[in-house]
Amino acid sequence: MIEVEGLTKLYGSKAAIDNLTFRVEKGEVVGFLGPNGAGKTTTMRVLSCFMPPTAGTARVAGYDIRSQALEVRRRIGYLPEHVPLYTDLTVTQYLNFVADAKGVPRLTRRQRVGEAIERCLLQDARGRIIGKLSKGFRQRVGLAQALLGDAPVLILDEPTIGLDPKQIIEIRSLIRDMRGERTVILSTHILPEVSMVCQRVIIINEGRIVAVDTPENLTRRLQRSTQVLLQIEGPPEQITRRLGEVNGVLRVQTKDGAGALCRYLVETEKSQDLRQELARVICGSGWGLLELRPVDMSLEDIFIRLVTEEPVTSE
Repeated sequence: MIEVEGLTKLYGSKAAIDNLTFRVEKGEVVGFLGPNGAGKTTTMRVLSCFMPPTAGTARVAGYDIRSQALEVRRRIGYLPEHVPLYTDLTVTQYLNFVADAKGVPRLTRRQRVGEAIERCLLQDARGRIIGKLSKGFRQRVGLAQALLGDAPVLILDEPTIGLDPKQIIEIRSLIRDMRGERTVILSTHILPEVSMVCQRVIIINEGRIVAVDTPENLTRRLQRSTQVLLQIEGPPEQITRRLGEVNGVLRVQTKDGAGALCRYLVETEKSQDLRQELARVICGSGWGLLELRPVDMSLEDIFIRLVTEEPVTSE
């Protein structure tokens, strides 16, 4: 559905994005991650035909972004980071205007606008002036305009910014339900959000792609050791020393707790599963074992490692 090859955008002599190549399949929800200034927004603007690339090419829904820009625009719903809204219109008036601009037939326009309002939880704001809405409501209006027109491709730049926790959960659920129905590229700074809604991630740093894969595959490739979290009741100094003596344990770290009840993070060699041996040592010493579970790298750990260390070859 989206094919990017050698995409480059220069500002003077500086490359905002440099030779990007990736694919997003039909119906896939992909997270687009990177630190500030990495080139995420530039990439989204180029793909949505907001600006032309300096070099390279991309095809969206089978259409070239250079020679068939109008066809590409017709097939994209775009939510920019800063949503350009007409603040003197009501929500319904604005969405009707957008529907007209996108060519939604007059006979179905009212229905389509109503569906967008309902999906983005704007029922209570449909008659209100946009300029008097909170930031969270404005963000939802921006998402509603992206959904209008049944575009097969959605490009969403920070779609949950400014929303309260309940609204974030609802919008995440909306995006997750689009899997298989629409192709979505989602940029966000909220890394747990990507794990919740996206099937794959593209991580970009300094204008270059450093990884393209599922979070699970990235964890397997980057995790250099195995970690086990334990909650133990007993003397902390003795527990730390005794766990550290188990063959294969690399490090024992006290995480939190007070007095005799603490949590410990035990790092072991990647090829070894020492949970049974750790449990045997704890119970054999007469201490109380309240919790024992493996801990994988979080997406935040993966992100930090990829943007601060050497690039990892994408699979």
